[in-house]
Amino acid sequence: MTAIAPKPSISPQPGASEQSRWFVVALLLAINLLNYVDRYVLAAVEPHIRQDLFPDGATNINALMGFLPTAFLLSYMITAPLFGWLSDRINRWWIISGGVIVWSLASGGSGLASTYATLLITRLFIGFGEAAYGPAAPTVLADLFPVERRGRILSLFYVAIPVGSALGFLMGGFLAERFDWRMAFYVSLPPGILLGLICLLMRDPREHGAAGQPKRPVANHSLKDYASLARIPSYVINTLGMAAMIFALGAVAFWMPNYIYRFRREDLPLDVEPSLARVNMIFGAITVTAGITATLFGGWLGDKLRARWSGSYFLVSGIGMLVGTPIFLLVLVTPFPTAWGLIFLTEFCLLLNTGPANAVLANVTRPAIRASAFAINIFLIHLLGDAVSPSLVGWITDLAGGNMNIGFTAVSVAIALSGVLWISGARFLAADTAAASESGPEGNGSA
Repeated sequence: MTAIAPKPSISPQPGASEQSRWFVVALLLAINLLNYVDRYVLAAVEPHIRQDLFPDGATNINALMGFLPTAFLLSYMITAPLFGWLSDRINRWWIISGGVIVWSLASGGSGLASTYATLLITRLFIGFGEAAYGPAAPTVLADLFPVERRGRILSLFYVAIPVGSALGFLMGGFLAERFDWRMAFYVSLPPGILLGLICLLMRDPREHGAAGQPKRPVANHSLKDYASLARIPSYVINTLGMAAMIFALGAVAFWMPNYIYRFRREDLPLDVEPSLARVNMIFGAITVTAGITATLFGGWLGDKLRARWSGSYFLVSGIGMLVGTPIFLLVLVTPFPTAWGLIFLTEFCLLLNTGPANAVLANVTRPAIRASAFAINIFLIHLLGDAVSPSLVGWITDLAGGNMNIGFTAVSVAIALSGVLWISGARFLAADTAAASESGPEGNGSA
């Protein structure tokens, strides 16, 4: 675990200038922000939707509302492997562009929904659009930046998770209170279409090289090549750790505002009217602050410690989750406003792994199948994670007579499990990173 990290043999794409690389980072970061706004605006306006779409006396509402993010994730994770396979074969920017435009149109369609079934269908199409973007975008960044910089670059890219999530909560709460919950789904439509069109002007890093250097060939691999991912210990352990983390994060992100506003309402300060908009505003501010600091710090720390500990990406991720487990349990029994501080610390710990965990995915997989590796990871972490956790917590809450503390206690087990998995994987990371580097750009053994 104390071995020095190997020198990478994979260099950034030589045909791209530093300025053009940072333009790509900015473009993909802006798209990723809209991505997470679209995901979490639903959680912000969920109480308004249930009041509008369900008649008085309707049963199983918690389970039905919890299934909306599950439906999105089902279409997202099922179609992601297909788009990952395509991303290894055709221009990734075409796939990114199509995905952004589809999910933007579907998000606007969510605002037009007059029934639960219609809203469910639009969430399915949002998942389909995001499945095109999810595997391709980080792979473009991995092609443009070397191993020793990927932790920080991917942390910057994934800082959109807390910022976009917070914007979704803040924007959704504000627009639902001032106008109507439907307005919250309309605002991301114009920028989404614009960014999608800009992507059509971009060039895939594989399609150009420096002067005198050939283009990289199109990948053409068999199922055996993709099955080889199961023989990379770091990839398997990282995927399982991310699945446990996503299970916990998905449940917390979807239910926490509702939990505070409805279940913990009596714990809120008596001198302040506890409106849903105010809860969303505070939770959103906490999410963006904790998320930005944790995501950037985790990526920086993982890169910084990599020269001393080859398994630093795993260690940073795992220790964060183990520290976060008891803090999250304290949230459930601590009165407000003190609980707000514990929520901040919980989110900080849960998001510390964002850059390091995704850097592991990029570093231990060969460039030729990297998009598919990300896509398979997306499928598995959501299948085992937040595709089930919001519905499960809602179902447990219904069984417990509305006591969401019981469902959240189960979530704490997933937090601890992810920490144990990541720490156990640290000893494999150096060898797996070296193996991916030695395989060369197309995995044929050429450096």
